[in-house]
Amino acid sequence: MLPFKTLITIDESSTIAVYRQIADCLIVLITDGVIQPGTFLPSTREMAALLDKHRNTIVAAYEDLITQDWIETLPRVGIRVSIHLPLIKPRSFQEGGKNQTYSSPAKFNFKHIPGPEEQNFQLKRTSIIVNDGFPDADLAPFDSMLREYRKLMQGSSLKVLMSLKDFGGTKALKNSTVNFLNDSRGLNISTENLLITRGAQMAIYLAAGMILKPGDHVLVSDPSYYIADEVFRQMGANLIRIPVDEHGMDIEEVENALKSTKISLLYIIPHHHHPTTVTMSQQRRILLLELIRSYQLPVIEDDYDYDFHYSNSPVLPLASSAHDSNVLYIGSFTKLLAPSCRIGYLIGPANFITQATNLKRLIDLRGDTMMEEALSVIIDSGELDRHIKKSKKVYNERCDQASLMIADRLAHAVDFTKPQGGLALWLKFKATYPLGEVIAKARTSGLLFTGATYYEGAAQKHNGMRFGFASLKESEMQRAVDILRKITI
Repeated sequence: MLPFKTLITIDESSTIAVYRQIADCLIVLITDGVIQPGTFLPSTREMAALLDKHRNTIVAAYEDLITQDWIETLPRVGIRVSIHLPLIKPRSFQEGGKNQTYSSPAKFNFKHIPGPEEQNFQLKRTSIIVNDGFPDADLAPFDSMLREYRKLMQGSSLKVLMSLKDFGGTKALKNSTVNFLNDSRGLNISTENLLITRGAQMAIYLAAGMILKPGDHVLVSDPSYYIADEVFRQMGANLIRIPVDEHGMDIEEVENALKSTKISLLYIIPHHHHPTTVTMSQQRRILLLELIRSYQLPVIEDDYDYDFHYSNSPVLPLASSAHDSNVLYIGSFTKLLAPSCRIGYLIGPANFITQATNLKRLIDLRGDTMMEEALSVIIDSGELDRHIKKSKKVYNERCDQASLMIADRLAHAVDFTKPQGGLALWLKFKATYPLGEVIAKARTSGLLFTGATYYEGAAQKHNGMRFGFASLKESEMQRAVDILRKITI
């Protein structure tokens, strides 16, 4: 509730009646946009108590406003500002205007950080949303996690968990994660090498923030994960783009860049590259590791969906090989569970992790300790492994289904290669089908793409997008593909 006692000023010495002063103050609050159309006002009894006035005075003020159509009474509901008034935005942070209530002689010198395109889209029950490649939340072991939550809420350790200082994650989850990563990825780490973060994106930001300074040069792929690119740009780095083909990042071009320019960081996704989904060949991995050791090149290895590889066993990360402590390894439990489970991790040398933990504390004093403890139990009990096996089978089938549908129905408009794993397809539209136009037409037909798209500026040559199949049922895939076919024939 607004502080009406402060907002409504009454001059007892004025010749204007008190009820009239109250009514006039409310009118000013409405016209200034402080009180919006449709807002419910306190009852006459409540307002009288707030203003320390007789209830009859408030009744008179409200009746005056009702007469002037400023407010209206809804029987058995309350008194609200008329919904027929024009909507007036609050002026608190508007620039200019004589009625501006927040002003400063100097403008904020803030950075421009590009955000996602606003989706002017009216969602309906029949709408289909194709995302970037998120897991299906219907498959997540939420029942098990909620059971562990309830135990924690009822346990004697609740107060301790709610007040723990952050040392890079709860002790239980750090131990569980170390065991999970050593067993599944061939790493050889301890808890000193691990920082728990709120998703992989935070891990990328922290790692880059520890390494980069304005003017540094960063090697990224072309195309690349655009949000990571933006992190590097905001830190003042210059991006040098390395082409990607069916075998992954071109390592010969990486070597050429290292010979000609001082490189401060390489950002790479060798396993299910984002956005193209290709997996780097073993030959290129060996060559890249030689360059990393030779040039002592700092590397961020983003391995966002390692566990979902279908054709064969997942390829072990660069971080599992000899790299002279130059590779920082990043991953996430989000892709294993659901988008709202924001728990990721950063792996690196112990001294680096200590400082990264200190940096994290500047923006996040305490992690989600309840979620971390619950997840730890899920990992230790084997529930997470069982979930991975079950969901991997489902996603493999959906990958097959999506690939068959698109090859059968969209071959005239789209080129793609079925990936070895991951949760999305990389669709490259032919030049006669500009992706921007395809997306706009799809939107009007009830199909919304919320994943990464590459068709503007320097990315225009790719004319491609991510088609997340993992969270789509077969019927939803069919409808999505049918809409795309309809708008491209």
